[in-house]
Amino acid sequence: MDVLDTPASMTAWSRARSVAGSRIVLVPTMGALHEGHLRLIELARRHGDTVVVSIFVNPLQFDRRDDFDRYPRPHDSDLVLCEATGADAVYAPTPGAMYPEGFQTHVEPGTLATPMEGAGRPGHFRGVTTVVTKLFNAVRPDAAVFGQKDFQQLAIVRRMAADLDTGIEIITAPTVREPDGLAMSSRNRRLDPAERLAAVCVPRALEAAAQAMINGERRSSILVAAATALVAAEPLARLEYIEIADADSLAALDVVDRPAVIAAAVWFGDVRLIDNRLLRP
Repeated sequence: MDVLDTPASMTAWSRARSVAGSRIVLVPTMGALHEGHLRLIELARRHGDTVVVSIFVNPLQFDRRDDFDRYPRPHDSDLVLCEATGADAVYAPTPGAMYPEGFQTHVEPGTLATPMEGAGRPGHFRGVTTVVTKLFNAVRPDAAVFGQKDFQQLAIVRRMAADLDTGIEIITAPTVREPDGLAMSSRNRRLDPAERLAAVCVPRALEAAAQAMINGERRSSILVAAATALVAAEPLARLEYIEIADADSLAALDVVDRPAVIAAAVWFGDVRLIDNRLLRP
């Protein structure tokens, strides 16, 4: 497995493989790899000949400096996991290589970035679209794999890839969960034992809404109330939002009469977890 740390070296590596006829699939990550990331790598392997994993903690998408500083960075163990899972290369640029002195150009997302995560984290998705564009330009992949856990990010990246004529196929990977239902996340390791036990209220809240819909309820306000009650019952949980939106446009829905997503952001101490569930009437 090769490890590249500059855009130029990454592009040269990819071009050589493209010329040889390889289909390159990128798995963008911020490191601190867990089983969910490994599933992304395995899925990428099924969709191409060459798999590149990027590892870069992107400062542009953090709205809190302390969150950026405390984000786990177990670089050496990440490289071991990438190689063991079958990655052909890791692209791990330094902040200086990614954003050299004088950097000032950004990619501005559209209305998909306004609700949910966008409402409480101004500039977050601008940072996401900028870094993903730079990763696409360095790696030159034929396809890229993104997890459904970050549903809004997935929708924005898919729209961006189409709007900017990248020709890159965006592959969706299902959310990978712990045995108790908690969505796997690098931030989970920052939860203390009590918070970790409490965090299961998030997937249970989304399941409560989904079950209410199965039982015939279609009003978003009632479905959100069912989910909110589960979070409110957990003393260690602090709800930021639970919203229901159209699965394609992310526009708010009063009635779930089409494919939709229910998404949540919940705090446990200083750790913020997000999760979502598709709703199909």
